[in-house]
Amino acid sequence: MAKCDICGKSAQFGHNVSHSNRATKRRFDANVHRVRVTLGGQARRLWVCTRCLRTLNKGA
Repeated sequence: MAKCDICGKSAQFGHNVSHSNRATKRRFDANVHRVRVTLGGQARRLWVCTRCLRTLNKGA
């Protein structure tokens, strides 16, 4: 399951809607990447969503 280790963002659910307006279930997975992050002087590998990744890079 795609889940951000920083903000907790995870999959959302919705529908595929066809041309005939028939709805079938689908998931919208969070855009997460495996990233090395230094927390408290230690390097860790975390699953981070792209929004949090932008925030982390903002400070650097």
